[in-house]
Amino acid sequence: MKSSVVGFVAALTACTSAFAADPYQPEPQVLEAPEVVVSDAEGWYLRGDVGYSFNHLRGANFFQGSNALVSDFTTASLKDSFLVGAGVGYQVNSYLRTDLTFDYLTKSKFHGSTRGGGAGFGACVGPCTSSDTTSLHAYSLMANAYVDLGTYGGFTPYVGAGIGGTYVKWDKLRNRACADDGSGCDGTIEHGGKGGWRFTYALMAGASYDITCNLKADAGYRFRHIEGGDMFGYRANGGPGRDKGIQSHELRVGARYVFNGCSTQAYEPTIVPPPVYK
Repeated sequence: MKSSVVGFVAALTACTSAFAADPYQPEPQVLEAPEVVVSDAEGWYLRGDVGYSFNHLRGANFFQGSNALVSDFTTASLKDSFLVGAGVGYQVNSYLRTDLTFDYLTKSKFHGSTRGGGAGFGACVGPCTSSDTTSLHAYSLMANAYVDLGTYGGFTPYVGAGIGGTYVKWDKLRNRACADDGSGCDGTIEHGGKGGWRFTYALMAGASYDITCNLKADAGYRFRHIEGGDMFGYRANGGPGRDKGIQSHELRVGARYVFNGCSTQAYEPTIVPPPVYK
């Protein structure tokens, strides 16, 4: 009997040791990856901009009806102004987008002068200097294309170009000439202002920043060239007049809202294998 008990205990000990050599085998764990929101590279967007325009008039001239001569203004300057704009566009892919924009250039004041016998009439019969004042405002409709140069820490630099037309509207021009010797001045003469559409092109550069995947802040520079055109009409044996074109250097800030700009990135469940003991 004693030998049987000893044998049973020995067998039980050996069996327990064998089971102890096998590690615990847990079930594989499946980890669900969180949803990741990414920016879609394609889609429609709306944009809005405000800015400041440093304006430059390339010159102006007028017809002197009394002697059949066309003369340049001795001086001709155009003040700076503000601008506002809006547009709709489409992001073609990660590097190319296009938009159609409408901009309004607020009133910009013009001041010019002419010298010589053709500067005035009446009391001013000798050498005279005239003072000419008016102002303009303008509307531009432009088709634009941009190349995005990659995104770095949420910033996307870009370059672009645009082509279209600008409607320039000049107010009436007021002209008053005074004799250089101080002997007298003419009365003020008003010439009716002219308006019309003109060919326009633009070059742009700037950068946008991803505030969210739908909303992007935008800051940039635009050079805009507006062709010359009619400026004022005939009056009192003087005119009409034309400007030689307008160039502007514009600093702009704005935002773009991208429709369907956010999408959920597809993912596969992550399976964590169980540990293996040797």
